[in-house]
Amino acid sequence: MVHKFIGTGNTVIKDKMMTRMMEVSPMKKQQYVAAVACLVAGAIGFVSVYATEKAQEKRELAVQESQQLSAASNELEPKPKTNTAAPKAVVPDKTPQIQTPQKVETADKQTEADQKEEVKTEKETEKEPKKDETVATAAADTVHFQPEDGILWPVEGEVLLEYSMDSTIYFPTLEQFRCNPALVIAGSVNDKVYAVAKGKIIEVFDSEETGCTVKQDLGDGYVAVYGQLKELNFNVGDTIESGQVVGYVSEPTKYYSTEGTNVYFSLQKDGSPVDPTQYLPEQVMDTLE
Repeated sequence: MVHKFIGTGNTVIKDKMMTRMMEVSPMKKQQYVAAVACLVAGAIGFVSVYATEKAQEKRELAVQESQQLSAASNELEPKPKTNTAAPKAVVPDKTPQIQTPQKVETADKQTEADQKEEVKTEKETEKEPKKDETVATAAADTVHFQPEDGILWPVEGEVLLEYSMDSTIYFPTLEQFRCNPALVIAGSVNDKVYAVAKGKIIEVFDSEETGCTVKQDLGDGYVAVYGQLKELNFNVGDTIESGQVVGYVSEPTKYYSTEGTNVYFSLQKDGSPVDPTQYLPEQVMDTLE
């Protein structure tokens, strides 16, 4: 019975407490709700402030890193200095400029080089004959022979051996008969030998038969040949006027020792011998002393 009472008493107490709790006034409920709302609002505010501070710290950190990178870039590539000072007025320098030795030497070298170039150009111009001058020179060097004008005697003297290509004649020194393509004219040592016509010396040579021999181009295929000469007055390439002294009579070669001192004279046309007497005058020629 006692236990039952006790149990019953507890149940009664519990019921009473529940009844009291349920009997709490509406004012108390509102106070509890307000307190909870304040706590929730405070927590939300704290979280918001914390998040804002963290975001601000991140932004500041990013700005610092960007500034550091910019400073490093400026150190590697320095910007050119800008002269912000006001421009000064330019006053012309009236003091005469004095060239330094180096500038003077450079100017002298340039002047010397220019002078050398001018001299070189002048020399090249002189070396290059003008077209008209070349044509005139070629015309002057060209000689012409007119058969009807005839030729002069190369030396005054008796004809020792006649021209004979159609038949043989006797050569005393050789003691034989043979054809003769030239005239062998008697002369004395040191007698003058004259050019038979105007022409250009084309060859000078020594021959065992005719000694010192000269060939003269008369033009138009005609060539005069002088043999048994010495002390020539002209060289190969020279042009001789008619009657000028080509050289002098020399001692005869062994081929004409019996005939005696003489001048060997031949006239050729296109490389073949022709009879000189067909072009020589009958009397001894006038000469240019």
